[in-house]
Amino acid sequence: MSAVRTGAQRLCADPTLAGPGRLGLITNFTGVLPDLTSTVDGARAAGVELAALFSPEHGIRGTVQAGYSEAEAVDPASGLPVFDTYLKSGAALDELLVDSTVDTLLYDLQDIGTRFYTYIWTMFDVMVSAARTGKRFVVLDRPNPVGGAVCEGPGLSAEFASFVGRVSVPVRHGLTVGELARHLNASAVPAAAGRPVDLDVIALDGWRRDMTAADTGQPWVMPSPNVPTADSALVYPGTGLFEGTNLSEGRGTTRPFELIGAPYLDARFVPALRALELPGAAFREVWFTPTFHKYAGQALRGVQVHVTDAREFEPVRTAVTMLATLRDLYPDGFGWRTNGSGVEQTAHRHFVDLLWGSDDLRRTLDAGGDPRALVPPRSAPVGDHLLYP
Repeated sequence: MSAVRTGAQRLCADPTLAGPGRLGLITNFTGVLPDLTSTVDGARAAGVELAALFSPEHGIRGTVQAGYSEAEAVDPASGLPVFDTYLKSGAALDELLVDSTVDTLLYDLQDIGTRFYTYIWTMFDVMVSAARTGKRFVVLDRPNPVGGAVCEGPGLSAEFASFVGRVSVPVRHGLTVGELARHLNASAVPAAAGRPVDLDVIALDGWRRDMTAADTGQPWVMPSPNVPTADSALVYPGTGLFEGTNLSEGRGTTRPFELIGAPYLDARFVPALRALELPGAAFREVWFTPTFHKYAGQALRGVQVHVTDAREFEPVRTAVTMLATLRDLYPDGFGWRTNGSGVEQTAHRHFVDLLWGSDDLRRTLDAGGDPRALVPPRSAPVGDHLLYP
């Protein structure tokens, strides 16, 4: 028996929670029940009459890598039409919702609690379009797998908004998707759409803010191809920043975001990290050869970040400290990536600026400053949007 009951489970137990009219479901391979039945199949078996599916990055089935979506117009398993929302916003997304002829959009995607993970911005964009086109929006809530007790990292400056951060929330936001939807509907949707969306949240039963994925009793389904484990999710709010550097963040290995490496690293890096005694973290020297992405086919020296205490571990501060250490040890090797994928074209040349939410991190590191001063102290989420103790 799961310790936590998801919004999808509650919907399958009581289909009337979806409300009236034609129903569309925003989902993918992460939308599952505890027995690993898909929410699509479970909801239909319970009598929820779905009219359409809507897919995010990676598609309904998750067959494609970051920055892509699947092309199928019909879901082969259910026979339902699939509307691809990935990188669509504004008038194009409004038109897609109108063409779907649904009255209510249900949302069932597993977030990982990090601002630059795109599923939450699919949610935001569809909420905005739903508000403009007069459709309801219902979130089937799921746990935040890295917990909801703390927020970490800075917010986002408006001029750095993109599909890896539409509006300002902390890097590690500490909310469930239902709570985030409530927050966005009060703070950002009206500014974008002229009105809030008609929003309901089918809340979790049994979830507490101090729970991580391991505490929920829910099965772990990797939320995207490069977040294969709950450990990957724990480090991602920090090591996701390495996507904006010239180091491999472990894509093309079995431990992405836990493995960090580059051709210019040597035997100094891991001892330097260990000497800092960062809370909840341990560092192991590794060698790995990515099968794709940065340095594909090249043997790299690097580090694996091990989380020894999930509640003490500070992913953002840990990653920023790692970046400062790299800058100090390897000034001729360390550098920035300038071509991000999976985001709209922006005026900003450096992908790390979009991930951080400003150019403060990059400029501070380049100037020889201490970037740890940019990381606010950890804090508890607060606000009227919170649903859980």
